[in-house]
Amino acid sequence: MKYLKLLFRIIGLMLVVFIVFLAFATIDNYNPDPETIVYESEDPRAVYDSVFSMVTWNIGYAGLDSTMDFFYDGGEKVRPDQSEVRRNVKEIIFTLDDFRDRDFLLLQEVDKNSKRSYRENIYEIIAGMLRDHHSVFGINYDVAFVPLPPTEPMGKVLSGLQTLSLPEPARVERYSFPGNYSWPMSVFMLDRCFLVNRYMVPGGNQLVVINTHNSAYDDGTLRSQQMDFLKEFILGEYEEGNYVVVGGDWNQSPADFAPGFSGDLFDTDNLTYIEKGYPALDWTWAYDPSIPTNRRVLTPYRRGTSPTTVIDFFLLSPNLELLEVSGVDLQFAYSDHQPVAMKFRIQ
Repeated sequence: MKYLKLLFRIIGLMLVVFIVFLAFATIDNYNPDPETIVYESEDPRAVYDSVFSMVTWNIGYAGLDSTMDFFYDGGEKVRPDQSEVRRNVKEIIFTLDDFRDRDFLLLQEVDKNSKRSYRENIYEIIAGMLRDHHSVFGINYDVAFVPLPPTEPMGKVLSGLQTLSLPEPARVERYSFPGNYSWPMSVFMLDRCFLVNRYMVPGGNQLVVINTHNSAYDDGTLRSQQMDFLKEFILGEYEEGNYVVVGGDWNQSPADFAPGFSGDLFDTDNLTYIEKGYPALDWTWAYDPSIPTNRRVLTPYRRGTSPTTVIDFFLLSPNLELLEVSGVDLQFAYSDHQPVAMKFRIQ
């Protein structure tokens, strides 16, 4: 009886600790407004160029290099050694340095203060290296303590989207995507968003550059809500006479996408396509079918056996002309995603 009472007390104490933790996490939960002004220029100037270059890359918080598997994808690891994260940051910087002449860089999964990346402020490191670019940040993951996996919790996460541009934007806005997981899971998951950079162009219209990171790890419900919201937003911008380009990690493949990989295995597990004709028939999807942009992080990367796909690409409004697009094959050395470069022209 004595040991039974002790057991009940221990269980009771654990329950109280869990309830207190859940209450704190709920109260502390990051709950952004539907729209937030991130930046506003005091002296907005028009951009007179007509041809622009752009790169999108999910850098995987410098923690998902080719040697990593990841527990969310069915692997075992949470993060690599600190020395590997620092090496990945260094190599990501070297790669971005090759893109310093590009007008726009759209980055996803950029950590500012996270246990998984050993609290490296990767955003500031990138912004400091690309000083000629104007840099903005949109939070999409801010949790004081992620308790998963129980054996090695991911802990503190502060991460988001980073957009860098040679021209200074007139205004930058963060838009929250609708929908989320049910409580209490929502407390520990991402608050998805997209960043909107606005640039004045001759004629009084705007070049609207959107950096997006859509949901993964859901049954499709969240992605569907997000795509509907984004569709209404970009069609509205186009109807106002603006030029719209969207780039990022869509976590789904373009409609009717057929891989042209040579040597890489196509990932058909939970394969999701964007609906045909989205958002309207005269919009242009820009992607390179010959270079995979994402690998499944179930195991370390092995070319020919690791499942890969294309989920990072661009969408252009009808008043923009696609000039070229190409994937950058890094063999997933520093991230579970690969960069995609694109050029376009205002018509």
